[in-house]
Amino acid sequence: MSKVSQIEHALLSHHITRIRDVNSDTTVFRQSMQVIGEILAFETLRTLKTRSEAIQTPLTAYDGETVSESIALVPILRAGLALVDPFTRILPEATVLHLGMYRDEQTATPVWYYNKLDDDLSGMTAVILDPMLATGGSLIAAIEELKTHGVREIRVSCVIAAPEGIQAVAESHPDVEIFVCEIDSHLNDSAFIVPGLGDAGDRYFGTTP
Repeated sequence: MSKVSQIEHALLSHHITRIRDVNSDTTVFRQSMQVIGEILAFETLRTLKTRSEAIQTPLTAYDGETVSESIALVPILRAGLALVDPFTRILPEATVLHLGMYRDEQTATPVWYYNKLDDDLSGMTAVILDPMLATGGSLIAAIEELKTHGVREIRVSCVIAAPEGIQAVAESHPDVEIFVCEIDSHLNDSAFIVPGLGDAGDRYFGTTP
């Protein structure tokens, strides 16, 4: 099974309540998503590999540590863009790639419309950014696409997930680690997460669903 890490933090709970609230406007939603994204970034990137680096402080020589992995952040458009800024603030040297999919509302399956991956990503660690893990269809498609480009280590960062989506990813790609802020109750008949927060992309970008 995939390794699933659920993050616990008082500020995380506070800001997730804000983004779930139907009365929160776009400004509040964006502000809270940025805080959530930074906490999510710290936890997702906590166990990156490091190497020794000898430096000079203003007083003396020092044997420090620096991140040794090459990181590719892969937001799934368009909602995944909400997590790019907080992740790049934490790790500004990361590469940012893009995958675009939308969900067919009749079949709840992902439909590709954009793919901006480098041909050879071997040796890189990919972090997929997608606020909502519902059925898992888009995420599984993204993982499979990254693997065809040579990625061997993949992590997933999401804000809210449904148990059905977690199970689908775990069964398809048990090697992928999932970091999630809250796991919700279930998917409804329309494959929306309950209690959820609505459409993350529409709420973050201020567009009409």
